[in-house]
Amino acid sequence: MEADVTPDIAHQLFEEAGNVYRERGCLTDEILSALNFVFQTPLLQALDLVDQRNITHVTSPSGRTVYQVIGSSGTPYTCFPRGYFCGCPAFKFSVLQRGDSFLCKHVLAIRLSAAMGLCKEYQVSDGEMANIIRQMD
Repeated sequence: MEADVTPDIAHQLFEEAGNVYRERGCLTDEILSALNFVFQTPLLQALDLVDQRNITHVTSPSGRTVYQVIGSSGTPYTCFPRGYFCGCPAFKFSVLQRGDSFLCKHVLAIRLSAAMGLCKEYQVSDGEMANIIRQMD
């Protein structure tokens, strides 16, 4: 069972991971240990998604923004920047139904990649952004 995680604790940990990464160019054993203590099961898979640069920050001229993650199966998942929701099956099962995880590997990868400055950037039109948002689960 994961440690009792609140969004504030998670945010502080992501911020610290980002600071350490920008300072040293890698995550220290101390940060990895803290991340593992808090997030456990999805961490290794999330770090793999970050290493593969599978996270894209998508923006539109009106200021709307989403993140897209290409999962390990090749399926793209779209998430809002401020939420902790993902449409993937693991989120629905492990987070919503069983409650044994705070978030899935996709959201964890987004948070880590954004904090570390490793997201790809992609600009779309407002119409394209509307379509992306409409297609979200």
